Amino acid sequence: VLTVTQMLRKKGVVNKFVEFYGPGLDEMPLANRATIANMAPEYGATCGFFPIDEETLNYLRITNRGQAAKLVEAYAKKQGLWRSKKSPDPIFTDTLELDLANVEPSLAGPKRPQDRVPLAEAAAQFIANMEKEFGRKDDGKRAACADHGLGHGDVVIAAITSCTNTSNPYVMLGAGLVARNAVKHGLKVKPWVKTSLAPGSQVVTEYLEAAGVQKDLNKIGFNLVGYGCTTCIGNSGPLPEPVSKAISDADLVVCSVLSGNRNFEGRVNPQTRANYLASPMLVVVYALAGSMKIDITKDPIGHDKKGKPVYLKDIWPSNLEVARAVDKCVTAKAFKKRYADVFAGDKYWRSIKTKPSLTYGWDKDSTYVQNPPYFEGMGKTPGKLSDIKGARPIGLFADSITTDHISPAGSIKKETPAGQYLLDRGVKPADFNQYGTRRGNHEVMMRGTFANIRLKNEMVPGVEGGFSKHYQSDEALPLYDVAMRYKAENTPQILIAGKEYGTGSSRDWAAKGVNLLGVKAVISETFERIHRSNLVGMGVLPLQFKDGMTRKSLKLDGSETFDVGGIEGGLKPRMDIPVTIRRRDGGSEQIVVTCRIDTLEEIEYFKNGGVLHYVLRNLAGDQKAA
Repeated sequence: VLTVTQMLRKKGVVNKFVEFYGPGLDEMPLANRATIANMAPEYGATCGFFPIDEETLNYLRITNRGQAAKLVEAYAKKQGLWRSKKSPDPIFTDTLELDLANVEPSLAGPKRPQDRVPLAEAAAQFIANMEKEFGRKDDGKRAACADHGLGHGDVVIAAITSCTNTSNPYVMLGAGLVARNAVKHGLKVKPWVKTSLAPGSQVVTEYLEAAGVQKDLNKIGFNLVGYGCTTCIGNSGPLPEPVSKAISDADLVVCSVLSGNRNFEGRVNPQTRANYLASPMLVVVYALAGSMKIDITKDPIGHDKKGKPVYLKDIWPSNLEVARAVDKCVTAKAFKKRYADVFAGDKYWRSIKTKPSLTYGWDKDSTYVQNPPYFEGMGKTPGKLSDIKGARPIGLFADSITTDHISPAGSIKKETPAGQYLLDRGVKPADFNQYGTRRGNHEVMMRGTFANIRLKNEMVPGVEGGFSKHYQSDEALPLYDVAMRYKAENTPQILIAGKEYGTGSSRDWAAKGVNLLGVKAVISETFERIHRSNLVGMGVLPLQFKDGMTRKSLKLDGSETFDVGGIEGGLKPRMDIPVTIRRRDGGSEQIVVTCRIDTLEEIEYFKNGGVLHYVLRNLAGDQKAA
């Protein structure tokens, strides 16, 4: 999966449909295909998909959908969508070839899903990155931490998470078999590692228990914590106090290893600077090893009770063992049992008291759900579009700014604007929860926009975190505070960025938060597809530098003001837009950028002030007509 992700990100498949084809499909289970397709946001495609064949039907049957399998087969064959070994290769606009025999075990990290590193090189790469990526030298000393110490490269989080591949029975049962073999050899997870297991489906629990490996996972610390987004999105909770203190006191570069699909900066945990994606089986191995500096392909994972070294080969199950476990324990009966009442919910869900109402009853004192201001001042008809004049940058960013940088989902710090908002309303820091759980409160979320602790805004060089500069006062402040000052001064705001702006999750708050701050336009070298679309949907104008033009070539530092023209005259998809840059020394220059509103439908959204206004006006029009 990581090999495919790296290949496609290098190729460049933004706005592309990627179909996987070829003889290798004959040996690829559907669960593996689904894992690859699930990584489409990471390799940047609109979608990744596989053709329908006998393996598709096998999966439908084993997941208690036998009747659907018959319909799928009949429909696919009638429509010419069926793949068999005799099927000719489809005709594509472009192709890539991957020899599956050359694929080797890999991780991805320390900061992006496409940064694949072969397993055998992972330890050496981390050691090299200590200086290259993290600007530190590792003297090998360990900081005081309970009775075990803690050092650079130690794995403090090992999580089998609920996204991407945690409904893949081959890797999940494989992880259970690794745990069983580890227990047999007397291995234990290192005491500084926080472990968790959050399957993607209740059926996973069913077949782990049926195979008898859940008890082995429990013995080494991989207990069930729930089903849903956990560690991958920053919901692992704080590290144990001794570990957290040692990291802070010694300024350690520590690691997380997780089976999720995203490892962007600041996403997993604010204290893990290096984050690696791995299969569930390797997550278990690294929890046992406890460090990224150990080459698990040749160094001992640990030692048994007699002090004898235990290696990867001693605990790694064979393909045959895994296949037998899957064949025996993954059954249609298990799916039928677990999904019989899936929409009824558990006793806690069913016990929630509600009042029948056509509209939601807002609680003005709630810090979780508040009535958002998206429709305030909205008229029956769209207002006239106007050019943007005198806009001030509040962010000047490098490449690969992710939606996690823009709208983090993890913990809320008390010294941040969001933390201060909650404190002012009597919420104790222990009850702050995470940004992800407070998405129903725009007051928290707009304060959390660009609050990622690893964000680097070039307007405030040398500073990490959600800060910007208010140029009239020459003050460096939290970015939210700068935005609110400009809003109070009726000064429009813009953002400027490098390549791949908005990669990662299709997080709507990354666009909603930007809108609420008062940002009118984003100028970048390239956009990730989903985020560009979301910006338009929130009435924020995406603009793209022409090839060869960058914030660096224009020598921008954030002190400039920007006039964006061409809007009043009528926008068209991908039209040229004139932008006048006015510099602090009185000089000015005009450049031309590309309007990245890509379709006529998106033009209508933008004219309405965003998709919410567009939909509401259409609904109101339909009601009036009726």
